[in-house]
Amino acid sequence: MYLGHFGLTELPFSITPDTQFVYSAGSHQEALNTLLLAVRGGEGFVKITGEVGTGKTLLCRRFLATLGDECVAAYIPNPQFDARGLLLEVAEEIGANGGGDDDNVHIVKRINRRLLEIADQGKTAVLCIDEAQTTPIQTLETLRLISNLETEKRKLIQIVLFGQPELDRRLEEPSVRQLRQRIVFHYRMPGLKRSEIGAYVEHRLRVAGYHGGRLFSAFARSALYRHSGGMPRLVNILAHKAMLAAYGEGSDEVCRRHVRAAARDTEGARHAGWLLRGGFA
Repeated sequence: MYLGHFGLTELPFSITPDTQFVYSAGSHQEALNTLLLAVRGGEGFVKITGEVGTGKTLLCRRFLATLGDECVAAYIPNPQFDARGLLLEVAEEIGANGGGDDDNVHIVKRINRRLLEIADQGKTAVLCIDEAQTTPIQTLETLRLISNLETEKRKLIQIVLFGQPELDRRLEEPSVRQLRQRIVFHYRMPGLKRSEIGAYVEHRLRVAGYHGGRLFSAFARSALYRHSGGMPRLVNILAHKAMLAAYGEGSDEVCRRHVRAAARDTEGARHAGWLLRGGFA
């Protein structure tokens, strides 16, 4: 690979979510602030949506890392369970373990007892569900039932849904309208702005150990934006491939032609013909 060539200690543009590489773009920080405000306000349900590659999973991990000892956090990365499966997963995550042969009613009672214990300790239970657009309709209704657990003064659990725009369409189903009505906070994550691309790239390079001058030319950074639409995952893929191309040439700088070559080799990248038809400015 190109690590030694560019003086790096690790790959700067991996698509694996890693909070070490978090770049606090304006939208990312706004979303995090929304989450923290909602949880502290005890609103019950929060929804974060965004297109593929906008950094929802990274935001989720950053949010979980930000929660202090005053919270008991549960994380479900793949919610494709039936109702019972979800209840058992939630029970395990919050430490409400018990008899595996319980029916749904008894599992809910165990969850409720554990949530009351957490509340008595002065803490807040937070459940984060990633890829929420894949949750079956009946399971979404089970989530609403879990959110019903409360004392006279507060909700016992805060639930955060992270999902692609398909989640919004799923929540339009009449059968889950009660859940939809309980979502008080919602944030739609956009991509990076054109003005943020340069700082984003330089931040990731610095975290990965780069200490040289500007590695991506101004034209290369502009090309990254044009061909990615500002989607962080696409930026990472294109930047990685462009660095491979520069390394293959023995170049110490990543130029526009390297990014263009990367775009031609990348599924989902915006190409010249598409741009000329007015798809992206």
